[in-house]
Amino acid sequence: MTCMVVGAAEKITVTVVYSGTMATVSIPESAEQYVTCSSGTDSHVRIEQLLTKDNNPTEIEVTYDLSGESNDGGFYMKGEYKCTISLNGVSLTNPIGPAIEIENGKRIKVAAVEKTENTLIDGSDGSWKACLYGTGHFEFVQKGTLNVTGNTAHAISCKEYIQFKNQTLNINGAVKDGIHCKQYFWMQKAGKITISNAADDGIQVELVDEEAYTGQLPDHEDVDENGEDFDENSGNAYLDDGTLSIKDFGKNAIKVDGEVVINGGTQDYDATAVKESHKTATGIGASLMNSEEVNSEALYDLNGHQVKHQTKGITIIKNGSDTKKVIIK
Repeated sequence: MTCMVVGAAEKITVTVVYSGTMATVSIPESAEQYVTCSSGTDSHVRIEQLLTKDNNPTEIEVTYDLSGESNDGGFYMKGEYKCTISLNGVSLTNPIGPAIEIENGKRIKVAAVEKTENTLIDGSDGSWKACLYGTGHFEFVQKGTLNVTGNTAHAISCKEYIQFKNQTLNINGAVKDGIHCKQYFWMQKAGKITISNAADDGIQVELVDEEAYTGQLPDHEDVDENGEDFDENSGNAYLDDGTLSIKDFGKNAIKVDGEVVINGGTQDYDATAVKESHKTATGIGASLMNSEEVNSEALYDLNGHQVKHQTKGITIIKNGSDTKKVIIK
């Protein structure tokens, strides 16, 4: 791989072109203070996003445009600010690790460029967590196709939430889960996810902290209506649009620490193979309230047990025939 400085671009885009056991990385002048590469001529590309007192990551976003083919290559990026991984007709097989690994706790867009087909495959019998792995949260966007196979563990996994906003995503196999994330999973807009041959669960959503179950907020914001931090850590799967198909799974089609909330879209999986740990009454929405606003004859916890005193978090309120779920702060 050759690292080059090219002319300044209106948009900051770092291009990575794979060819067999080599790759060429082109870094525009406008990105020099933000990005460095350290992998020489190897097709196992290693990128680091630089965070210094002289740059402001909130004002920039680098797009990493990946194309070409390698049967012995991968992409690793470490950083501390948002970025986009643009899959522009790339095929990566990494026999010794994840095809793509993003060590970055921020929002990472995984963009499948329209009219392109992209394939990610990892090696087998390793210790890594997924073929496509991130320590932040993923947003899947654009209208291309992404095929992923996880030969060691999960096909796709991240330590925070996943939002699926578009593209055709095919999980063609996984030693563990097809998709594994924490906080929540949200099929927000059009597109199609097809998961097959997952040895464990098709989709699994975990809570970061078992005691942090918060239920739903409008649009799953990271702050509440007063602008204060409010981590949406529901363990829920929200299915609002698009088509979700799950076939040939080993344990559950969907396993969540919260519940599966279906508001739209098309679901094609065995509904009896869904495991929900915090299932609440169907159709009960969640709203945010101050403790002094709650005045009810009957308060219940999420397990349906009546409680005498209100506590912060999720509470079910019943007044006659009216039932609602509220988040008490």
